[in-house]
Amino acid sequence: MAQKNSVLMGTLGKYSDRFHTYQPARDYAERIEVAKTISGADGIEPVYPHDLGHDGEMMQATKDCGMAISAVNVNLKGEDLFRAGSFTNPDAGVRQQAISYMKRAMDMAAELGTDMISVCPLIDGSDHAFHVDHFDQWRWTIDAFGEVTSHRDDVRVSIEYKAYEVRNRIILPSMGRTLHLCDRVGAANLGVTMDLGHALIEGECAAAEIAAAHEAGRLFYVHFNDNDRNADWDMPVASINLWDTLEVLWYMERIGYDGWIAYDVFTRAGDGVEAVGDTFETMNHLRELLAKIGPDKLKAMVAAGSSARTTRDLIKALL
Repeated sequence: MAQKNSVLMGTLGKYSDRFHTYQPARDYAERIEVAKTISGADGIEPVYPHDLGHDGEMMQATKDCGMAISAVNVNLKGEDLFRAGSFTNPDAGVRQQAISYMKRAMDMAAELGTDMISVCPLIDGSDHAFHVDHFDQWRWTIDAFGEVTSHRDDVRVSIEYKAYEVRNRIILPSMGRTLHLCDRVGAANLGVTMDLGHALIEGECAAAEIAAAHEAGRLFYVHFNDNDRNADWDMPVASINLWDTLEVLWYMERIGYDGWIAYDVFTRAGDGVEAVGDTFETMNHLRELLAKIGPDKLKAMVAAGSSARTTRDLIKALL
């Protein structure tokens, strides 16, 4: 399987938690130049409007950068306009503005030579009981994606689900709920971004979700990172969940996934740009490990159904 690596442009700038800021701040033009220096990077995932500009001020710079565009990421959380929600905002005018952002991003994606936008509706959902009307939110979300996907059929819309953050509970927290939404909308160009870190904090078996999304014909995009299953730390790949990551890669090979793999990776310690390059190398080593075990041995492990034997054989493959 050919590997196409994309860098999320937001990962190449500063990163802040509640207490500290890590990595240097860089504007979009600087981050483009940095991305070009990363060995193994085939493309970038710019953000609308924060990178590309509301009116496309940075479109030409993006076209001229010499890198492919894996997708245009639509940010519907960062502006004060969306404080009470984007697709689920009680104000119909704000909901329409969110839809307009999506349509503009689709047009930009086509102009940049990619057939996909990705969106994570982080500001849509609820924080506590009796906070929102769940019937209204669900209907508004279906209607919004219905209108967006009908804007043009040559650009796919990929939904990146997440359990929580910004909202305590996001309206699309899981693969199952997101696939259900896709079915309710019914558009062929609506699918799912499987972010490994998001699957982990939702408590999912990420490989099983890959299988379900593929069977539904809606696996459009994959993001890789890692965390401790408690919060979305966007840590380097396989730094904690080695075997889960390896199983996801095996399932991607089994289904012949040939789409983009994007990396949403931050590091508090060390050079952030170097960490992205190291992550690409880690992925190559994981593929080498799968090849060392071999497909027949992997299938035999599954068929045997023996936890102890599987653990033994996986550990032996590392020696």
